[in-house]
Amino acid sequence: MKAAYFEQHGAPEVMKYGDLPDPVARPGEVLVDIHAASVNSADWQVRLGRYGHVTEFPHILGRDFSGVVSAVAAGVTEFKVGDAVFGVCDTGQEGAYAEKIAIKAAILARKPGSVPHTHAAALGLIGLTALVSVEDTLKLQAGETILIQGGAGGVAGFAIQLAKHIGARVITTTSAANHDYVRSLGADQIIDYAAQDFTRVVSDCDAVFDTVGGDVALRSFAVLRPGGRAAFIASGMSAPDSPRGDVRSLRPQVGRDRAHLTRIMDLLAAGAVRVPEITTFTLDQAQAAHRLSESRHLRGKLIFEVR
Repeated sequence: MKAAYFEQHGAPEVMKYGDLPDPVARPGEVLVDIHAASVNSADWQVRLGRYGHVTEFPHILGRDFSGVVSAVAAGVTEFKVGDAVFGVCDTGQEGAYAEKIAIKAAILARKPGSVPHTHAAALGLIGLTALVSVEDTLKLQAGETILIQGGAGGVAGFAIQLAKHIGARVITTTSAANHDYVRSLGADQIIDYAAQDFTRVVSDCDAVFDTVGGDVALRSFAVLRPGGRAAFIASGMSAPDSPRGDVRSLRPQVGRDRAHLTRIMDLLAAGAVRVPEITTFTLDQAQAAHRLSESRHLRGKLIFEVR
């Protein structure tokens, strides 16, 4: 099969494109012919070695994808060859920058025929992360106010729409160029992070969802009301320590399961969320895709069209 991969940690130039052995489905798994795969910020961080050093090369990146089942191993009864599916690789697994992937059937969901593969791939990990963060971890309720940091990004953009669907008031930060975009997603108040200090214009929030990390994450505690809570997905594997005893600092645990993936498609079908803006690449353009992802000057999702 064709794949994009790297054989040593480093800059985008270490990404290669070529032939690698086809994966083989083990009991409980299916083999999927990938039609589209998503690029996530975690990918280039793995490439750089920020999540620990890869020990086996060549290494294929990629966590979420959409495709068609091409083989079914023993113990799988819910799918058959020819079924369209989408999913997110199990925690610790990668491999979606390729024409094929072997993956546990239990963490895949059916892709509706009305949804293109590029759209399903774009929604997989961002939708899963937003659902777990906003609904399961923050337990956002109708009538509450939430600040979502970095609103033009994939996860944050889904989170804005989800929070509005729940009935919350949404404040978000983004660059001036993306104000119209996040407004179209439903944001009630928009802060230009380059021109305004959000801690001076926002206060008494019930919740914060931070997708930026660093100093932004640490300053986010200041805008919470007593008893508020904040969820962080860009501050490493654990949430930053709260400087306040009256607010909670939370790190969403984003597992993989069919129920959340199915809910993503239900929300899409209901019009509660829409597919983010998509920029497409082919697998042999992995270096260019990583340069753009690593620049962090993008909105929506980067997608590899594989077939």
